[in-house]
Amino acid sequence: MAIGDVSQPAGLAGYHYVDTGMYAVPEYGSVYLIDDDRPTLVDTGIGADIDRIFGLLDAAGVAPADLSCIAVTHVHLDHAGGVGRLLTECPNAEVYVHDIGVDHLADPSALWAGTKDAVGEQIQFYAEPKPVPEDRITGITDGDEIAIGDRTLRAHHAPGHAPHQVVFEVPEDDAVFTADAAGIYSPSTDSVHVTSPPPQFDLEQALADVSMLRDIDPEWLLYAHFGPAETEDRLATYADRLEAWVADVAECARTRATTRRWSSSSASRSRRRRRGPRRRLGRRSG
Repeated sequence: MAIGDVSQPAGLAGYHYVDTGMYAVPEYGSVYLIDDDRPTLVDTGIGADIDRIFGLLDAAGVAPADLSCIAVTHVHLDHAGGVGRLLTECPNAEVYVHDIGVDHLADPSALWAGTKDAVGEQIQFYAEPKPVPEDRITGITDGDEIAIGDRTLRAHHAPGHAPHQVVFEVPEDDAVFTADAAGIYSPSTDSVHVTSPPPQFDLEQALADVSMLRDIDPEWLLYAHFGPAETEDRLATYADRLEAWVADVAECARTRATTRRWSSSSASRSRRRRRGPRRRLGRRSG
């Protein structure tokens, strides 16, 4: 699948998704559209790729004025960066986000500053987010449901990756939009990788989020990074890789700390050798 391509998941009627070309990389960022009585976008990408989202709407035959719902999994800008820009062309769309994220969409200045610090030079791929009018935002929490027609989006709080993250279950289609709770899926290699943890990452809660997804036991996982996949053993695999990855990082940190202590001790000994033995200097008696 190439950047800008729109596809329909086999076995999921009424769903479309686009490769947004996030970071100019194919098969990394996806935005989904559910074509129902209330046409619904799930996530919006980083903002700079907004034309590709309008291409998604066009391919599905949904006019911007007919878009009714934007369901945001969490407010990190690779998921929510395009919300404010979309609303200028989609006057009837209502935005749904976890209660903790409402203020960040209404005033994204702190989010923008934090993203610049976090991603460094990659900020070139983003567009500065536009504020979202508060009267167009509905805060949601665990267990809330968004009726969009023949389907319902059921929110499940998944705070391991971020405290404002939810995953959206669609019970009628036995599917879950996984946000960043189930890792990164690479369809070309059919493999799952660990998402880069943000500052608020919580390993135990992240593992609990995977357990929650396994309890839901969906047939389909709709990855934000990237694309749809049948669940099979992917959640169990991700839990194992997440634990192993964190253990590797902890071991690296211990090794670095040991190396720093050894280097500091070695440097101290070297300085003492260069100085030689200390002498007591005083006035000579004559």
